[in-house]
Amino acid sequence: MQGPARCSFFKALLWALALVALLQLLYLSLLSGLHGRQQRSRYSELFGGRRGEAPGRPSEQQKEQLKRALASGGRLDASGQYRIYTDMLGPPERAGRAPDLVLATHTSLSNLHQLQELVGRWQGPVSVALFAPGPAEVRLATLMLYALGALCGPVRQLVRAHLVCHSGDLAAFPELEDRAEFARLKACGDVFAKLARAGAGRHNYALGANASYPNNLLRNVAQGAATGHYTLVLDVDMLPSEGLREAFLALAATLGAEGPPGVFVVPAFEIRHTRRLPGAKAELLQLYQVGEIRPFYEELCPRCQAPTNYSRWLNLPPGSSLNIAYTVEWRDPWEPFYISANSVPPYDERFKQYGFNRISQACELHVAGYSFSVLNNAFLVHKGFKVPSEFHAQKDAENQRNKVLFRQFKQELKLKYPGSPRRC
Repeated sequence: MQGPARCSFFKALLWALALVALLQLLYLSLLSGLHGRQQRSRYSELFGGRRGEAPGRPSEQQKEQLKRALASGGRLDASGQYRIYTDMLGPPERAGRAPDLVLATHTSLSNLHQLQELVGRWQGPVSVALFAPGPAEVRLATLMLYALGALCGPVRQLVRAHLVCHSGDLAAFPELEDRAEFARLKACGDVFAKLARAGAGRHNYALGANASYPNNLLRNVAQGAATGHYTLVLDVDMLPSEGLREAFLALAATLGAEGPPGVFVVPAFEIRHTRRLPGAKAELLQLYQVGEIRPFYEELCPRCQAPTNYSRWLNLPPGSSLNIAYTVEWRDPWEPFYISANSVPPYDERFKQYGFNRISQACELHVAGYSFSVLNNAFLVHKGFKVPSEFHAQKDAENQRNKVLFRQFKQELKLKYPGSPRRC
């Protein structure tokens, strides 16, 4: 083949390849559009018809937000073991106030029903990280988060929801065969009732032989959505005292930014019966006097909360304003709950399951120079007394494994903060 002919041949070949590539792109674009329409149609059939036909049902904006969250494929955590989908429901409707106090919490599906009472008590921004340890759980978690956002006004207004699963699992739109299962979900109460039934008798730490509950990763995911705000990191089965958020914001407005960094400790208690959860300190003191309330972890690990100095706190008269009552020094193995700026060191995500997950973070705050100031009229209440018989069977073995990791963690802190005179 001569030169001009060879040149024409290659030009024709390049044009043909370009045309094939263009057709492929056009096909993929059409296919993607068709897939998106199919998914929107599935949601429409699954959760409600046209806009305006079913009050309280999801809007097109909600559907599109979930579609975008899932289409991203999530992101992998630092270890590569977990996949994280942030803002499954989009930003809450009541958002934008800065600075605010965000309640950050975490759970598996077994305890997600606790979110209803937590949101009702808090009445402010909440960030929740939900862990789903397998494909079936990921599918159910996606559906239930969507149902909560669609049918529960307080969730839609106040909650940012994030899904965490194993890296090999992918969250996806529900299938039409799920329609019958969710057809009876007409209102917010129906969704939480279904979650309560699904979680009956199950625990976060008893997820199966091949699943570990990544509590510190979940805490970081929930807290990470509160950039620029104060945060209170809680377990989902704890309730704060009434008006805590508003009272703390009023206190924060009077505090300057000078001096060493610090956190604000909120004393934690546990209650025998959950029919009457105290909202104010005066009510808590009454329940304490009759033995219905006791310090958190009093039976399991008194030393883990002892530096809070409960006797001193309980003897402070209840009042209407929130102030710093006293400051205490951290000592091992204190694991306080506290309000902090979002800039505090993150939780060490190597700690999973039971043991040393919160102690490690408090220990680092101490070494990093933070002070611990106890608030006078704020408190937390855990639903139910913590007793050994209610823990999962692997608790002691997990605690021992994390104890070894904690020793390593403390050595690493010496390298991370070489100028600090503090140790833990």
